[in-house]
Amino acid sequence: MFLDEVDITVMAGNGGNGCVSFRREKYIPHGGPNGGDGGNGGSVYCLADISVNTLYHLAGKHHWKATGGAGGMGGKRHGRNGVDIVVRVPPGTIIHDAENDIVLKDLDEANQKVCVARGGRGGLGNTRFATSTNQAPRQATPGETGQRRRLHMELKLVADVGLIGRPNAGKSTLLSRVSAARPKVADYPFTTLEPVLGIVELSGERRFVMADIPGLIEGAHRGAGLGEAFLRHVERAGILVHIVDICPQTGEPIEHYRTINEELRKYSDVLAKKPQIIAVNKMDLTGSDENLNRFTESVDCDVVAISAVTGKGLNELNEKIWKVLKGVGRDEEKRSPGNSDEQE
Repeated sequence: MFLDEVDITVMAGNGGNGCVSFRREKYIPHGGPNGGDGGNGGSVYCLADISVNTLYHLAGKHHWKATGGAGGMGGKRHGRNGVDIVVRVPPGTIIHDAENDIVLKDLDEANQKVCVARGGRGGLGNTRFATSTNQAPRQATPGETGQRRRLHMELKLVADVGLIGRPNAGKSTLLSRVSAARPKVADYPFTTLEPVLGIVELSGERRFVMADIPGLIEGAHRGAGLGEAFLRHVERAGILVHIVDICPQTGEPIEHYRTINEELRKYSDVLAKKPQIIAVNKMDLTGSDENLNRFTESVDCDVVAISAVTGKGLNELNEKIWKVLKGVGRDEEKRSPGNSDEQE
């Protein structure tokens, strides 16, 4: 099951107490202090692990606790240190301190690691307090208390390309044709209930990661449909590919296109200004050519005509995506198509 938000509590281990001890051996009446230090408590870390793609594994375990350090012992023996624990999360996870409302770390790259709860330091044994004037100290310090934090984890998928569009626009079909991903495809709204990632392979050992985002409808930024829950996942995408159903069962393609871009703008200005490629889909259907002509007359930017079912135009679309990702032709894509028809 896909899960992109979860709350957990992490507790680092306490440090072990320092030891008060004196050397006791035959024929050595004044052996002096030999109490060892306590061990340090274990810490809690979060690691961005590419083998994990959801926060679901954290849903059933809300408390993560590292072990404490052992107390010091006689003979200047140091107490053992506590064992650290690692909470593995998907790359793209933002770690929030829920109680103080601050971001501890944005783990936006694989193998990044952050300490979210520091273990307490071990206390000092009485050996540490011996001086020329205090040769038999009877003092030691207790171990420090380990940190405790309540964390809110929010996952924003890391993808080069985010597919956006209305339900049934053909995003899932497109992803299944250009990558090895196998999202659910059916002829009813909200087929995609969770984001799906796929790797698109091009000639010359070129590749990029594409994310299929659940369909957006009017009011998505307020929580209508499934939009608000998943709009965050396109925020990290380098570019957006707007899939437009050129032969919708209801409404006009240009109105659907404008509605989606308005939802992006209301959710985030940054999201609305991302480079966007328009892919007009379902060009295999009757009447698609006439609808395409009307659509292109209403937008002030280039479009790519495709059919995700037959494969028409998919190579052209992938090459255009690659050019924009690498900055080639960036001048042509600099403005967001979502703002290109505001005067109409």
